[in-house]
Amino acid sequence: MWNKNGMTGSVFTRLSKVVLTLALTILAAGCATSEKHVKHEIVRLYSVHDPQFVKTMGVLLGPPVIGGNRFEALADGDEIFPAMLKAIRGAQTTVDFETYIYWSGDIGRQFAEALTERAQAGVTVNVMLDWLGSDKLDNKIVDDMKKAGINVVKYHPLTWYKLHRLNNRTHRKLLIVDGRIGFTGGVGIADVWAGHAQDPDHWRDSHYRAEGPVVGQMQAVFMDNWIKVTGKVLHGPEYFPVVPPVGDSYAQMFSSSPAGGSESMELMYLLAITAAAKTIYLSSAYFVPDDLTRDALIDAVKRGVKVQIITPGKYIDNETVRRASRARWSDMLEAGVEIYEYQPTMYHCKMMVVDDLFVSVGSTNFDPRSFGLNDEANLNIYDRDFALKQIKVFQDDLTLSHRFTVEQWRKRPFSEKLLEHAASLLGPQL
Repeated sequence: MWNKNGMTGSVFTRLSKVVLTLALTILAAGCATSEKHVKHEIVRLYSVHDPQFVKTMGVLLGPPVIGGNRFEALADGDEIFPAMLKAIRGAQTTVDFETYIYWSGDIGRQFAEALTERAQAGVTVNVMLDWLGSDKLDNKIVDDMKKAGINVVKYHPLTWYKLHRLNNRTHRKLLIVDGRIGFTGGVGIADVWAGHAQDPDHWRDSHYRAEGPVVGQMQAVFMDNWIKVTGKVLHGPEYFPVVPPVGDSYAQMFSSSPAGGSESMELMYLLAITAAAKTIYLSSAYFVPDDLTRDALIDAVKRGVKVQIITPGKYIDNETVRRASRARWSDMLEAGVEIYEYQPTMYHCKMMVVDDLFVSVGSTNFDPRSFGLNDEANLNIYDRDFALKQIKVFQDDLTLSHRFTVEQWRKRPFSEKLLEHAASLLGPQL
């Protein structure tokens, strides 16, 4: 039914929700810490195949790129959860686990039981849950884990005297076992990640298992927030054992946070995009590029780089993000950036592959929240064989995605344009 302004009631309702979200976000933004942001373009000096690129990533941004590693890519809950649970159940000395989402349900129960069994067997188990991301976790599960001897802490719980931390969440997904095996990626601990992305109730995602010296860097990233929250420094051979080379891959564990330089993650992405010579494949659950990253992608296309991006379609857990994303596509589509929307279910993957060599995976979305507000962590892998395998994964996802053309963008209904414009006002907080 049309109202007097010529707008359908459903559109009016959705617009009202966007406006309400905007008001709440502005309130939260007032509680955010002040932080500088990357404002200058990156001059292209070399490609990702140039040794200077690796040197720059390891010296300018840190930590150093180290060799001797091997990695396994895991697809969806059917592969991811069994691998993580197997590692936990095999722990001999320590388990360190940090995650944004941990909800009650079958998956949450399985992890709680595995962690509890190891703690009762004498393994030191440290668990960090984001206060906001774990809001759907039954307190009894947390209490039972603590009674079993698990050290469970919440990251930035809401208190009236620390409202300035309200907008800073740990979005990192880290599991380190015995200081020798590490996992990172996009998966949270919840039933929506179970299965194999077979329907809209089961999400598509990727996670990664790591072995080798780089696991020490993953452990150090976990320690960063553990020290911040507890004040306790965990060290010794049970956390940082001597890890011999186990493979041929070079890698670094890259992290960012408002307290330690949130602009670093965006700078890392910009350096990689600017160094691209042939291809950029980007999977992003929340793709809301700011002007700088949008221009970097456009410049890449102008110099002959093929840029393909997969982002969620109609199945998404945050419609406002999808609206804000689409509002920023015009110039990219006009320039020739290929943007695809994944069709079968929520697409939660976070991966960038540049020139068949550089792969960045982890918790970071391609949006201002990940670049400026959250604590994030990405594993940067420099390995041609691994990169080619991830390109194959990307291309498989591409076959299940719909390309959004510039013609479709221009022909969007006025109601969609209005919703997208309203959502785009949230840009810095998304």
